[in-house]
Amino acid sequence: MLSLNKVSVGYQNVKAVDDVSFELSVGQIGCLLGPSGCGKTSVLRAIAGFEKLTEGQISLRDKLVGAKNNHLEPEKRHVAVVFQDYALFPHLTVAQNIAFGLHGQNSTQKHQRVMELLNLVGLPGYGNRYPHELSGGQQQRVALARAMAAKPDLLLLDEPFSSLDAELRYELAKDLRAILKHENTTALMVTHDQHEAFAMADVIGVMNKGRLMQWTDAYTLYHRPASRFVAAFVGDGVFLSATIDNNNKMNCALGVFPINPESGFKQGDKVVFLVRPDDIIHDDESETLAKIVDRSFQGSHILYQLELQHVGHARVLCLALSHHDHQLGELIGIRLDLEHLIVFADNGSD
Repeated sequence: MLSLNKVSVGYQNVKAVDDVSFELSVGQIGCLLGPSGCGKTSVLRAIAGFEKLTEGQISLRDKLVGAKNNHLEPEKRHVAVVFQDYALFPHLTVAQNIAFGLHGQNSTQKHQRVMELLNLVGLPGYGNRYPHELSGGQQQRVALARAMAAKPDLLLLDEPFSSLDAELRYELAKDLRAILKHENTTALMVTHDQHEAFAMADVIGVMNKGRLMQWTDAYTLYHRPASRFVAAFVGDGVFLSATIDNNNKMNCALGVFPINPESGFKQGDKVVFLVRPDDIIHDDESETLAKIVDRSFQGSHILYQLELQHVGHARVLCLALSHHDHQLGELIGIRLDLEHLIVFADNGSD
């Protein structure tokens, strides 16, 4: 459905997007994830046709719609966009907003499609209300229904939950995913919130400084990040320093661990490895002790920040069941349970 091939976008000789390539299949939901200013919204605007390419190509249904000297205007791309501020027409009712993009249909067909979408987005009976009478979450559902009304080839969502509170964002993300799957709509969302990305997307691309660092599913991003930046950006965790010893093992403050012989590291190499909160197991029988320097109660679990009682006093996070209730300053036993060792050369943050 959507293909980007070495796409670049520039503003005043500065590359906002640099050599980005990825594809989305029909019915697939993708997400571009990254910090503010990483270029993800510029990619979205280029796909929509709002920005012209300086390099590369964009194709929809195998038809070229964007290239340096071949730019198809937004209204001819059959792409719909849901913006951050919803952009609903305040003087039109909910039903009129949804029906706005339905051209070439009679009133009966329009009414049927509007009723179908109101039911689909969970707002039956809201057709005669005006946008100002709705909550933020309801307005977002109406904006989605309006965008989907004409059954676009591709739906683009620009930080669609940014104005909503955290709990509502996650719930609405799950609801929107179900709606898009019901309609078999191909969609691409941009967000800086990894929880939204995990809740919505089949495939996620992490961006940094205009470049696409990795394009894969959420599980692979979390457990097999392709770079130190992706490892740090996705999920919680800390990097610990280690050295490769003469047995091709990683020697660190938490012990000695075997690494993949195909990793390319050799004796004496300085490396860092990622430790997630779920990699640190609270174990009263362990001889490895750590001091609690911070704690965050999270209901069923407590997130502890621990200072290792070794050289360097490195700090790690530990997610423990909340009945293991310990206070600041206590020493507790821990052990490392690493199923997937994520190791990078200690030469920077990329």
